[in-house]
Amino acid sequence: MKYLHTMVRVTDLEASLRFYRDALGLVELRRNDYAQGRYTLVFLAAPGDESAQIELTFNWDPEAYTGGRNFGHLAYQVDDIYATCQRLREHGVTISRPPRDGRMAFVRSPDQISIELLQRGAALPPAEPWTSMPNTGNW
Repeated sequence: MKYLHTMVRVTDLEASLRFYRDALGLVELRRNDYAQGRYTLVFLAAPGDESAQIELTFNWDPEAYTGGRNFGHLAYQVDDIYATCQRLREHGVTISRPPRDGRMAFVRSPDQISIELLQRGAALPPAEPWTSMPNTGNW
């Protein structure tokens, strides 16, 4: 398993970049605009250490973030997303967003922190029981 990033939702992308990039000194690694989903992702890291990233998520449509909604999730890259999800299930963990695509899944900690699991490399071929498993709760 490898730590990937922590996601934080921001209400003013430029003000956030002035803080994280200009004041704090993080380096912008990449930026992606998703017009269909109406959001922008900006990944930053400390200079020389891209292994621990922060993902700023800016939703184009205004939204008030309450109850920790601005903190999104922790993300980990795994060698085999199906085996990882199976192990979690065997420990009584609900798979909130199953890896139907062989690439991504979400679970929650006992404190309801959302954890994103991402397949290392290419997505695995679709497989049961994951392909037909519905989402459960929020992720």
